[in-house]
Amino acid sequence: MDTEIWVEKYRPRTLDEVVGQEEVIQRLKGYVERKNIPHLLFSGPPGTGKTATAIALARDLFGDVWQDNFIEMNASDERGIDVVRHKIKEFARTAPISAPFKIIFLDEADALTADAQAALRRTMEMYSKTCRFILSCNYVSRIIEPIQSRCAVFKFRPVPKEAMKKRLLEICEKEGVEIDEEALEALIYVSGGDFRKAINALQGASALGKKITADLIYQITATAKPEEVEKLIETALRGDFMEAREFLDRLMIEYGMSGEDIVSQLYREIISSKLDESMKVVLIDKLGEIDFRLTEGAHERIQLNAYLAYLTLIGKKKLKQS
Repeated sequence: MDTEIWVEKYRPRTLDEVVGQEEVIQRLKGYVERKNIPHLLFSGPPGTGKTATAIALARDLFGDVWQDNFIEMNASDERGIDVVRHKIKEFARTAPISAPFKIIFLDEADALTADAQAALRRTMEMYSKTCRFILSCNYVSRIIEPIQSRCAVFKFRPVPKEAMKKRLLEICEKEGVEIDEEALEALIYVSGGDFRKAINALQGASALGKKITADLIYQITATAKPEEVEKLIETALRGDFMEAREFLDRLMIEYGMSGEDIVSQLYREIISSKLDESMKVVLIDKLGEIDFRLTEGAHERIQLNAYLAYLTLIGKKKLKQS
């Protein structure tokens, strides 16, 4: 019985296997050829291959002894100054094994406190002969300038649609899973460029049957179909508040969606809708306000109903004008 998580099973082992980050990989291969790297800073959205690339780089550089010369730490778990002073420093000061230097990979480095980052800056300087640092983060602006200036910055982008589709089809073939074009499009839609999310959704759907459909993907990921969210917006703009409200309740109950999920999908559908630009501006401006209120802890049903009421008023006003 295969009990391995697919995300780990299909994790890239070499830089050549990393999907959708061609420009980044090309630059990193140059470092591998020279057998030397500077300190690196990987930034970009979740699930775009930052951690996989760091491990693949270590494998390509060090070969069979990569595990002796590579340590991975999650900065969001251990984010204080003591971790930098003790754990990181201890690993950095020991000599590499059959390699010119060691690599310390700090995942989610933007979670490090300001004091810890300041201490890390000095550590990076002191042990640069025997140790290289690779930092990964979602928001490069949260990394202090002195660290940014000491690193070569690599920006990862959301995985392109075609690259993701090709890799997902390969995984389906290896796992004996049948998937149609519509289900593939659904996977790409719900993932939003996050490859990890796409693979996890695929594995979750495959547990319910070897034939994967779009409906199954939306059900597994608790995501409403784009056309349903579009219909919700159209109903409200038509001036039918009660019907739109019932539609919203049905979406939240059937898919188990939270207020933030609904707001996120409303945003995506408004952007891709055929509404004129001035209308999109008005709707997104109000949606941003609703999102802020939800973040501050407001009641999600009341806020979403308030947004539908706002759409209804705009719709009725537009009908009167026409």
